[in-house]
Amino acid sequence: MERALNAPERQDGARHTIHLDDNLSVLRTLDDASVDLIYIDPPFNTRKRQALTRIKTERSARGNRTGFGGRRYRTTSLGTASFEDRRDDFLDFLEPRLREAHRILAEHGSLYFHIDYREVHYCKILLDEIFGRACFLNEIIWSYDFGGRSKRRWAPKHDNILLYVKHPRRYVFDPSEVDRIPYLAPGLVGPEKAKRGKLPTDSWWSTIVPTAGSERTGYPTQKPLQILRRIVLASSKPGDLVADFFAGSGTTGAACLESGRRFLLVDDNPEALRVMATRFAGRDDISWVGFDMIGTR
Repeated sequence: MERALNAPERQDGARHTIHLDDNLSVLRTLDDASVDLIYIDPPFNTRKRQALTRIKTERSARGNRTGFGGRRYRTTSLGTASFEDRRDDFLDFLEPRLREAHRILAEHGSLYFHIDYREVHYCKILLDEIFGRACFLNEIIWSYDFGGRSKRRWAPKHDNILLYVKHPRRYVFDPSEVDRIPYLAPGLVGPEKAKRGKLPTDSWWSTIVPTAGSERTGYPTQKPLQILRRIVLASSKPGDLVADFFAGSGTTGAACLESGRRFLLVDDNPEALRVMATRFAGRDDISWVGFDMIGTR
């Protein structure tokens, strides 16, 4: 296997690397303390098949859908991306990968671990064991509002992001770089503060990626760029290496490209690599390992 980048630039000139491979195999090729920031969004073990069908909608008098003003539209399926999100050995699967993540993380580095209510409690115990409880910094709650609402319980509308640092006092955290949010009662703080906004807390409100939005890639579990942008800007510096070894649609890479960070992405799903190939089309500073770009252009 080709060795992943762990220097300012690869010998072939590429600043970024994307692997189609088992992430544990790739992690074991990386040097100790070679990565500045890690964000991972592993499968949530929902025990369901995650799928997303992309459609194209066109005006047609004989269309199969009725829209605003009674206009008729025809929809055509562009294909479905999916994966089976079911593991009985979920923690056994995660543990060696998280131990490798701890090993490759620089002393000033941070790990953002994105999960939901089904497994977060078990994952936190595992991360406490690997990183140490003193290195647990935050549990971020990302709240959103989309989909149906149960009448049998409070509808779950949030994800959990556990933030661990390699060293409890030497980590990078620069809130001055992140987006500010509006005051809920701007009239109470005065016009100057209201215009500037306030720093986010550990409770983040952000919509999911809109179904018809320009950001949508067609990958089932795509996360919003706003979330990754905030993480990358707060917990890394320009030129740092950011790793995501459950890369999915490549949102971590997109956040790095717009902020001057280098990235290392890994996923074992060819569909994820095809999505990233489209998302990063035209860039000559990315090295693709184990994936043939021919036919994706």
